Amino acid sequence: MFFTRIFPRKLVLWVCGKLGGLAYYLVKDARKKTIANLTLALSKEKSEAEILEIAKKVFVNLGKNGADVLRTQHITDLEHWKEYVETEGWEHFENAFNKGKGVICVTCHMGAFEMLATNMVLRGYPASIVGTELSNKRIDDFVVNMRTSRGVEFIHRGKDTIKLIKTLKRGEVVGMLIDQDTRVKSTFADFFGIPAYTPLGAALIALKTGAAVVPFAIRRLENDKHLISVKPEIEIVKSGDLDKDIDKYTQIFNENLEAFIRKDLTQWVWMHERWKTRPQDVAEREREMQNE
Repeated sequence: MFFTRIFPRKLVLWVCGKLGGLAYYLVKDARKKTIANLTLALSKEKSEAEILEIAKKVFVNLGKNGADVLRTQHITDLEHWKEYVETEGWEHFENAFNKGKGVICVTCHMGAFEMLATNMVLRGYPASIVGTELSNKRIDDFVVNMRTSRGVEFIHRGKDTIKLIKTLKRGEVVGMLIDQDTRVKSTFADFFGIPAYTPLGAALIALKTGAAVVPFAIRRLENDKHLISVKPEIEIVKSGDLDKDIDKYTQIFNENLEAFIRKDLTQWVWMHERWKTRPQDVAEREREMQNE
């Protein structure tokens, strides 16, 4: 954090981009997973050479985006923030917020995603973010402190559900990242044309509370500014079949997130094992539970 602040941003981004590029060659497991997932998702659209080029840029962008997340931690005023971040479609969020039923911002691990909640708070909106507790407590404490340093509330996934619902009932904002295969209640929804085990919490809570759902994402532009894109609110209509509705809206959320990622394939975390859980794995697990 000290390094990213004392040197010119252009130099910091160059150095951290080079470090990210070096990690592509040094971190074998992450490199292999990145290439494997890109191939799985894009082999019908991209050549092998194009996939390798995307994979390398993924690591470079991780370095650059990580540098900016650290560099912007000291920013406390909106005008200074706008030197780094542009926003499009903000009126969609404001329209949803003004309904007074709370807003679920559905997003993904794309670009400098840690900056999304900061953008919300600096614009004067009360915001919380739902995140998975990390196994390393020191790193978890660091991430939580970084996220809460400017007024963002942190909600540990699976532990603070009541706090999450109360936050929405107060008409506030909750950010939920639903693009990873984690140990939470999930359902299968296509992602890049492949069934992906997707956390169902966003759909379930929206259906239960009546909160508005607005898709958000951030990506780095060619000029190294960040662009936060906001899509129109997704209208949630209950059919009377809760399970069916959860599947329907989780699929819609995934489609919106995929559209964001396709804007720049080099800025999503392709090293995450997004498709590690297969439908047959869950079916087998359920059969085992029934037999016990």
